[in-house]
Amino acid sequence: MIVLFQYNWQVREEWFDCCKQLSEEELLRPREGGVGSILATLLHIVDVEQSWIRGLEGKPDIEYQIESYPTLQAVRNASNDCRAEVEQFVKAWRDEFEMKPFDDYTYGEVMRHVIAHEIHHIGQLSI
Repeated sequence: MIVLFQYNWQVREEWFDCCKQLSEEELLRPREGGVGSILATLLHIVDVEQSWIRGLEGKPDIEYQIESYPTLQAVRNASNDCRAEVEQFVKAWRDEFEMKPFDDYTYGEVMRHVIAHEIHHIGQLSI
């Protein structure tokens, strides 16, 4: 699991670097794909990742609203903060977690969903 999370984090960092070239107006411009804008999509990726992982850990959800993260650096900071917690959980992953029940899913299903979710939205940004 860790290799796929690391890959997603690497690609996310590349997107943050690439987006530094864009104006605030371009980052916030409404778009058809994603969740409204480039910045909102990047924040959504971070929000969903931490939400599912915190759920698996039995911790309360933290809702990230774009109004509280109006700049690329603010979203990147949120990403870095969340990544530290997520990475700790992912590095502690053991095979016996795979089939552990979580609501109507298993921990393994949730982890694969989180990985695929980011890939899906990064694909939207790419086009």
